[in-house]
Amino acid sequence: MKKLTVALLSGGVSSEREVSLNSGRQVHEVLNKEKYAILRYDPKTDLPRLVADASKIDVALIILHGPFGEDGTIQGLLDLLGIPYQGSGVIGSALAMNKLASKRLYEKAGLAIPPYRAITPQTSWDPKGWMDQLGMPLVVKPANAGSSVGITIVRDPEGLKTALDDAFAHDDTILLEQHIAGIELTGGVLGNESIEALPLIEIIPNPNFEFFDYKAKYTAGASQEICPARIPKDITEKAQACAVKAHQTLFCRGYSRTDMILKGMDVYVLETNTIPGMTATSLLPQAAAKAGIPFGALLDRLIDLAMEDKKRRAAFKSLAGDSSGDSHA
Repeated sequence: MKKLTVALLSGGVSSEREVSLNSGRQVHEVLNKEKYAILRYDPKTDLPRLVADASKIDVALIILHGPFGEDGTIQGLLDLLGIPYQGSGVIGSALAMNKLASKRLYEKAGLAIPPYRAITPQTSWDPKGWMDQLGMPLVVKPANAGSSVGITIVRDPEGLKTALDDAFAHDDTILLEQHIAGIELTGGVLGNESIEALPLIEIIPNPNFEFFDYKAKYTAGASQEICPARIPKDITEKAQACAVKAHQTLFCRGYSRTDMILKGMDVYVLETNTIPGMTATSLLPQAAAKAGIPFGALLDRLIDLAMEDKKRRAAFKSLAGDSSGDSHA
């Protein structure tokens, strides 16, 4: 049986470059070398080589995080090159990466989200008005960033200016969000047309960390991750339904992971990740393992879903071509 040629993309130019490189190394180790011929590319240096090699690549695994990897840009390039890839396309990737766009779509879909407002450098300075509207504490976050980069919980007015400066270092649009205290949950989903909700994970940051920030995510032992989450069955089903609905609302494909807060009986959707962390101990692989899908099998499944999407698009193009021919008959 002929091996599939897989382009493994990791690294890139975002602030999450090192996380991506680490994930790429672990994915490379786990991929079945008897099934796949693996070509590795770092978009920071290897885009010309990727373009040159396009005709011999069957499928790509995008193990990139943040801007120019998770935001639809590399997905658009692969579309132009005719290379199928795991996960969401340009639209879903761009919408999920932009927290302001995703919040607006969550609202229209009827998903509960924390109250918020968006500000830019041109917004009039009005900390009292913002605090009157949203209360304290406030969560300050860049509209476009991942891995909790640039996020601060502000508990007093004096800390707001520093938090905004930090967030503006990462993006020119900032979200001020009401802080919802509750149980941190994350829900992964798998599939294209048929979507499977994976077991929920409950996240408990170490008391030394105020929330599940960059250090809490990537420092060994800094957080406790419990799968399945210790919540009632009906609430579990409600949160899983929210994860599926968020995935569909943002036009995601293949897989995603949605972060949520449970307060009482209410589930608040925070954001959706279209390329979740992909090491064996990352959150989505943990949930998949609990569902009986080990890391290697999960990668196989993602590649299968990418190839399934390729067949779907090819069938549509063929149908569209036939229809076009009929219309001019």
